[in-house]
Amino acid sequence: MIHNERSSFIGLIPLLIFVLFYLGVGIFLQIQGVSMAFYQLPSPIAVSIGIISAFILFKGSIKEKFHVFLEGCGHQDIITMCIIYLLAGAFASVAKTMGGVDSTVNLALSYIPVKFLVPSIFIVASFISTATGTSVGSIVSIAPIAVGLAEKSGVSLPLMLAAVMGGAMFGDNLSIISDTTIAATRTQGVEMKDKFKVNSYIAVPAAITTIILLLIFGTSKVVTHMEVLNYSLLKILPYISVLIMAVSGLNVFIVLTFGIIVAGLIGVIYGDFTLLSLSKEIYNGFLGMNEIFLLSLLSGGLAAMTTKAGGIQWLIEHIQKLIIGKKTAKLGIGLLVSVTDMAVANNTVAIIINGSIAKNISKKYDIDPKESAAILDIFSCIFQGLLPYGAQMLILLNFANEQVSPFDLIPLLWYQLLLLIFTLVFIRIKK
Repeated sequence: MIHNERSSFIGLIPLLIFVLFYLGVGIFLQIQGVSMAFYQLPSPIAVSIGIISAFILFKGSIKEKFHVFLEGCGHQDIITMCIIYLLAGAFASVAKTMGGVDSTVNLALSYIPVKFLVPSIFIVASFISTATGTSVGSIVSIAPIAVGLAEKSGVSLPLMLAAVMGGAMFGDNLSIISDTTIAATRTQGVEMKDKFKVNSYIAVPAAITTIILLLIFGTSKVVTHMEVLNYSLLKILPYISVLIMAVSGLNVFIVLTFGIIVAGLIGVIYGDFTLLSLSKEIYNGFLGMNEIFLLSLLSGGLAAMTTKAGGIQWLIEHIQKLIIGKKTAKLGIGLLVSVTDMAVANNTVAIIINGSIAKNISKKYDIDPKESAAILDIFSCIFQGLLPYGAQMLILLNFANEQVSPFDLIPLLWYQLLLLIFTLVFIRIKK
């Protein structure tokens, strides 16, 4: 994103307008008892109100402001995410139509006891995200299956989705090939393996505690035993191929495109659709991601305008004033990256923005660079995994077909909350 040294609270106002308007309308409608309250106001409209206010409040010509806005919309991270959305939607649509989800769900329900379904989903999502370094890739791979498992087993759908999110963020934070790990270690000048060790002391206990909680609370109150159900191993192949390719480290674009092709060919073989109807199914998948696509594109532009106007710099300067010692310096680094992540909704960008500042704070207060790298990564992933308008939350809830709102999910995101608690304990007891 765009960097500059200007500092201004006014730079934050459009972002605050977007967040408060979006959340405020949802909360108000929820109180009024409106069904699916947080889906009544389309999120791209809410962010558009913030963008309009930015054009009104910020200095400069309309041409200059449009340039900054479009530069943010066209940022590589934003466009990459948008293309992933489209491919993920197409793969999910084609695989579901040809029966892939039903077969995968039936296979799992036939052999995995219901009480182990939710922790199993958390563990699988954690493994995939750690192996691939991407939370979004893990969510795309697992979420459709998790939704199907919840519907057929009677397990709470919000809890199942929370398990997917928790596992996805576990790997996003801990993986040595994650963008966040690379950004954190490079900016702090440490080796990945050293940051991994510090990070794992905090993340692994949080994950183990989460698994225990999911074992206790993840049992269905409806179904206690599932009979062997009908499934086709061939129709499960698209998911297996996607998982194997993702874990092998292949580019996510190649993985999803190959998955679409495999699912499409199997569907044609089974007569679920023709080549022409397959093309329409792919397009339907694209259309299903419209809201997420537009929100990510527009919020990228708003984040760039906020940064250019000095909103992020204002946050950084004021948080630094709270630092009075080594422990508060560590908390200050965590707070900096957390608030920045809430502003730009991208944990990698949040780390990059605060990397050099965190390094200077670490030198001044004699903080081990391995710890500052771990703190940067952990806090950014915690809040990225909690944001109602973050990419991970948006794409996860999209697979639930508006059955779950962000505020149904957030109280169940135990891994993120436990990770925060374990990190604060680590900061408190570490000298």
